[in-house]
Amino acid sequence: MIIVHHLNNSRSQRVLWLLEELGLPYALRRYERDAKTMFAPPELRAVHPLGKSPVMEDEGRVLAESGAIVEYLVAKAGGWLGAPEDEDDALRYTMFLHYAEGSMMPPLLLKLVLSRVPIMGKIALKKIQPLIDVHLDFVERELASRPWFAGERMTAADVMMSFPLEAARARAGLDRTRPHTIAWLDKIQALPAYRRAIEVGGPYAYD
Repeated sequence: MIIVHHLNNSRSQRVLWLLEELGLPYALRRYERDAKTMFAPPELRAVHPLGKSPVMEDEGRVLAESGAIVEYLVAKAGGWLGAPEDEDDALRYTMFLHYAEGSMMPPLLLKLVLSRVPIMGKIALKKIQPLIDVHLDFVERELASRPWFAGERMTAADVMMSFPLEAARARAGLDRTRPHTIAWLDKIQALPAYRRAIEVGGPYAYD
């Protein structure tokens, strides 16, 4: 049985969504952030040395990192929601699978941290938003040309891209001035498997 160590309001929500899409059975172990610091509880360090979520256990393995977990689950499901057959779409799949955490999340996370720093943080924020806008404009152009990130069908790349775009809509200026991105977000959040994952994972605050 797959075990997901799920932290509230975290990237592990994507893992639950993917598991629901793939139809793989799993068990959930819940953890709550510290209400003041928003850090993960120390109990997670007993599962993995990084003490972060998502962490997944399966067949004696303990696996961290969202992208690695997503690739593992896609392989376990026989390639379902994996790379498309078309070579160009397959390249887009690989790129967005890594782009979500490697390029788009860092400035979003930086903005979140700086927003909690008085005075100097507010000054620095003015320089961060233009960096985020570059990513939002890039994503908007991509989604204007096709319905999903890797082509004509949903893939695990869309699952990976959900968290940064949800965060961007909550706190980084993503609104209906970028209609294709907003339409994509509305589309994934209406999917039955996405809704089931929210019910399983508990309340999910996008901000």
